[in-house]
Amino acid sequence: MPGDATGADGRGRRALILVENLSVPFDRRVWQECTTLRDAGWTVDVICPRGSKRDTEPEAVIDGVRIHRYPLRAATGGPAGYLREYGSALWHTARLARRVGPVDVVHACNPPDLLFLPALWLKRRGARFVFDQHDLVPELYLSRFDRGEDLLYRGVCALERLTYRAADVVLATNESYRDVALRRGGRRPDEVFVVRSAPDTGRFRPVPPEPELKRGKPHLLCYLGVMGPQDGVDYALRALAKLRDEFGRTDWHAVFVGGGDTFDAMVELSRRLGLSEQVEFTGRVPDADLVRYLSTADVCLSPDPHNPLNDVSTMNKVLEYMVMGRPIVSFDLREARVSAGDAAVYAPADDEARFAELVALLLDDPEKRALMGKIGQERINGPLAWRNSQRSLLAAYAAACRDLPPVSAGGPGPAGKRPRR
Repeated sequence: MPGDATGADGRGRRALILVENLSVPFDRRVWQECTTLRDAGWTVDVICPRGSKRDTEPEAVIDGVRIHRYPLRAATGGPAGYLREYGSALWHTARLARRVGPVDVVHACNPPDLLFLPALWLKRRGARFVFDQHDLVPELYLSRFDRGEDLLYRGVCALERLTYRAADVVLATNESYRDVALRRGGRRPDEVFVVRSAPDTGRFRPVPPEPELKRGKPHLLCYLGVMGPQDGVDYALRALAKLRDEFGRTDWHAVFVGGGDTFDAMVELSRRLGLSEQVEFTGRVPDADLVRYLSTADVCLSPDPHNPLNDVSTMNKVLEYMVMGRPIVSFDLREARVSAGDAAVYAPADDEARFAELVALLLDDPEKRALMGKIGQERINGPLAWRNSQRSLLAAYAAACRDLPPVSAGGPGPAGKRPRR
């Protein structure tokens, strides 16, 4: 791990975290970062959109973190909709950043790769810029829109380059993203820190299974996560139809937990495949209900298809399945193997029939399921534990702040002394 966390003492210093695509604390990675910084002595402010059903207050102080939220209408209708969404988000972010005032660190979480613009404004006022790369936006564009390397693709590549160039340090969610920051972003190794996402093991703990969730079937299959064009819910549904039709298995009930752009389309696809009686869509549910489903599941599904983004991205659902001790069926993706290891079995990329076959094999092998679940929990509590990412996060902040003036004993930090300009 590059850097040294010993200089990350945040007493007297202030950080501002910018988020556009999720509310806080609903964005679990961002919330874990907030509380890690708070515990290290930082004063933490967050600017993010309001949620639709939770995180709806314009301003809140939660566990010592002040959150400033703005109204945001999610994009619809293709690129023009995204321009409207991002334009509104930038305006509100700049407005609220002025209200927050001077800070020592501005920490911007993508997507989109446009938050470097308010970050640059804050840099001119003495802040350091930490770029938290949640997604590779060029790969996201290729995977989501299937338009090839057109003019808009070249535009998002240019925005990524500008963001890399503006940042003082970069946070990568895994080694694949770190390699992109080094290779494509031109950053030095000591400027890029791997801060892996990890479940909150205090919040995610197994509870006794509830057989009634299986709707009278011997087995429960579970999918957890976003339902967008690149998330593979359609692959999972077609695999379940094959599980029924080609493998003769009707001894299961499946529950799909989560929402997203394609939620309604996936419900309709389930109906067309004749799965309505065996597949349940819950939408987003409270954490307590999520834990109930995962604790009861016999097999969990990670059907993300192979594409430029998914192959190199860490899937939060895989980590959450592991912390709950659930065996996983996944397509064979590079970072899926890095995360899950032997806690998952892997179908060749996009091979729905093999995916269905692996589900069937696991349903018939309770001992293997139990061993895979144990392996997953050991990995989450060992090499993938959040405590390792905490050290890397604080090391990144120490690197970003190494040339800031020291904080005066008993007085405000440099942010508090810095005049508005």
